[in-house]
Amino acid sequence: MRYLLVCLIVLLISCRNERELQLPQIDKAEITEIQDVSAAYLFYDETQPDSVLLNRKNLISTTNWLVNVDKRLTLKQAIPHIKFLQSKKKSSSHKNKKAKNYFTCHDLSKNNLGFLEFTDTEFSAIWNDSLIIRNSFPKIPNLILEFDTKNTVKLFDLFGHNLTNRETISRKRADEIDQIQSIIKSYSRAILKFNNQLSFQEYISIKAMISQLDLENIEISKSEFIID
Repeated sequence: MRYLLVCLIVLLISCRNERELQLPQIDKAEITEIQDVSAAYLFYDETQPDSVLLNRKNLISTTNWLVNVDKRLTLKQAIPHIKFLQSKKKSSSHKNKKAKNYFTCHDLSKNNLGFLEFTDTEFSAIWNDSLIIRNSFPKIPNLILEFDTKNTVKLFDLFGHNLTNRETISRKRADEIDQIQSIIKSYSRAILKFNNQLSFQEYISIKAMISQLDLENIEISKSEFIID
């Protein structure tokens, strides 16, 4: 599984065409090896109406699924196909409760493949306060992390009150990531909200950043909101 190139070249046997899939990059993956797998591919393809081409012909429902998403796709383009794959696996008559779903990444620290699990993640394009209160937690969430297209994050409570002394915080600068850490540790439940124009690379970078925060005492909702 050695990752030798920045780009993953995949041969689509059905049409005998070579297609380039650029994997999202991650600084250091927590998961680096998975057994018993089958793979799906979401290609960036400008010839398609939505610039996405999904290849899922070799997926086996009882295996761990590796979903390879081109980093250039936006969440608006990629998420509907990802939700489709999740639904197909859940509705399959042949199931393996131990089988999980992972996004495949390029682990820069090892120049190899790395994986980010999303088995239980539920993606929603609808942001509705009553829906969030009813479905996200047994108790009302008290923190919202909103990620936009300007490499920043906004922190709100459920009523829209800004929890910082500025409108946005950079998610690139180490000192401001520390500020995010200092704020969220005062709360117990959180929801992640993403602009749907974020690239898949940006999404993976955000998820990696969150995984590096100390979340021992905070519950992150499995529901993620992908909005305009």
